[in-house]
Amino acid sequence: MEIGIRGRDTDGRLHFLGFLFVVSERGTLTSAKCRDGALEPEKKENQTLKVLSTSQLRRQDNAPIELVTYTAQGAGHSTSYMVRGFVATGDLCGDLEIYSNTPVTPDEPSIKKVFESYRLDPNYVPQFRDLFLYAQILYRDRRYKEAAPIFEGSLAKLGDDKDHANLRRVTIDQAGMAYGISGDTNKARALFDAAIAQDPDYPLYYYNLACADAQEKKLADARVHLQQAFQRKANVIPGEALPDPAKDDSFLPYRNNEDFWRFVQSLEK
Repeated sequence: MEIGIRGRDTDGRLHFLGFLFVVSERGTLTSAKCRDGALEPEKKENQTLKVLSTSQLRRQDNAPIELVTYTAQGAGHSTSYMVRGFVATGDLCGDLEIYSNTPVTPDEPSIKKVFESYRLDPNYVPQFRDLFLYAQILYRDRRYKEAAPIFEGSLAKLGDDKDHANLRRVTIDQAGMAYGISGDTNKARALFDAAIAQDPDYPLYYYNLACADAQEKKLADARVHLQQAFQRKANVIPGEALPDPAKDDSFLPYRNNEDFWRFVQSLEK
């Protein structure tokens, strides 16, 4: 429901935390609604939060920004100083916070410059890295069913450029695994089969097909695909390595199958 970035300026005095989040409230949001929806719960949780000033930055080409300057004490009783700006469009809120351990105001040139350039563009078309990052966040949160089509969608942004070959491999790998873990082995197989037709030397496509085989209890097929994967192990991406199937949850349920497990342990690592 939300995604954020964190950073700081070159001298380390000012830090920023930016969030974009979907709000479940009905109706069109305003920047003021975004501000109140974010700050009111924080005031209840932290009684030391003290609002120093509020203002509005109006712009002709974008929604107004509601600015709030406040202080709050952390766990160590040290005071933090914040300037926070909220902007809205549709059901989205943008929340950009600049904070420091020394007093800050929205009139400071460096802070003013940030908020004057702050835009929330509802017509922005996500590019490869946007989609891939969001899919990774979902994947790490174990929301595999949601992550899979976003990984797959990011592939269309890469095209067939040879310079992106390794990115394409990683993205297909992630998309296929997400489909497989979420139970859609047919979709995972289709992705890996199509990838092999275009890029037959990459070993992880075969390895992941073996995982799908094991999930469907097709051990003969799993053996074939594992053998094909390890025959190509020299073709992994630099810094990457083939997983050890003897430690892989896909194959561990078959440890009592002596013939299959002997084969798994015989694979050259």
